[in-house]
Amino acid sequence: MFDDFILLAKGGTTVYHGPVKKVEQYFSGLGITVPDRVNPPDHFIDILEGIVKPNGGVTHQLLPVRWMLHNGYPVPSDMLQYIDGDATSLAGNVADPGVEETGQSFAGDLWEDMMCNVELKHDRIQHNFIRSDLSNRLTPDINHQYRYFLGRTAGACLGTLAKVSDETFGSLGYTYTVIAVSLLCMIAALRSFSLEKLIYRRESASGMSSLAYFLAKDTVDDFNIIIKPLVYLSMFYFFNNPRSSFTDNYIVLLCLVYCVTGIAYVLAIFLEPTHAQLWSVILPVVLTLIATQDKDSLAMKHFGHFCYTS
Repeated sequence: MFDDFILLAKGGTTVYHGPVKKVEQYFSGLGITVPDRVNPPDHFIDILEGIVKPNGGVTHQLLPVRWMLHNGYPVPSDMLQYIDGDATSLAGNVADPGVEETGQSFAGDLWEDMMCNVELKHDRIQHNFIRSDLSNRLTPDINHQYRYFLGRTAGACLGTLAKVSDETFGSLGYTYTVIAVSLLCMIAALRSFSLEKLIYRRESASGMSSLAYFLAKDTVDDFNIIIKPLVYLSMFYFFNNPRSSFTDNYIVLLCLVYCVTGIAYVLAIFLEPTHAQLWSVILPVVLTLIATQDKDSLAMKHFGHFCYTS
């Protein structure tokens, strides 16, 4: 389950930090062997706590020093008291408290910090103001892009004004509304469970109730479910020619958002994120188009009853 393993003694000093496969090999080199039918990590922790006396002639105070010597680290002077045996062989690894470490001066550190900040500012300015596309793409200038988006906005406004006088605009407008709201709400609702599957599985394995977790996430999303219809109607209702009151539109949209949110929950729980996103796009469009078709055939009539938009 784990690749690396770390053991800390009292005071936070490291006793071992490395691969799990080599931990027993390292301690056996110190003369510490794990008894039969004993969990190795528990045995090592008992030694560090002083509960079990190691059988290799080393003490639990000496284990951090042994790790320092094994990796070639200098041994602090306050830990020399735990070293038994020939201390002259350790002279190369013992830190001399009388010799100060030669490091950079304050002026050198200040100069490096200043140069680092200058380089960061330079990169930011180059990224924001100096357009150098390494892919050699031909990007339109600001005027062309502005005219493009202005044309799209003007086209949308003219299309809205032109459709106001159309007698069939009401039905088509609500069909487009169902598709648009369903798509946006289902994609947004996927984040409630798709991003936390690993957390849910870990907490569920530790005894957390799945029903309590689902109800908690659903309760948190209730605020978004209430607000989303208001945000959409603030634009849709006043820019078009509705056939019903604002309250009626809000109630219908509220039920629609709650319905598609529940469908998105199911997709997020049982499918992978990529497949859940794909089905969240396909289902609203297909089900809405089926529900709005003429029920000429018997199969289409019965299948239309299962669509949430019918």
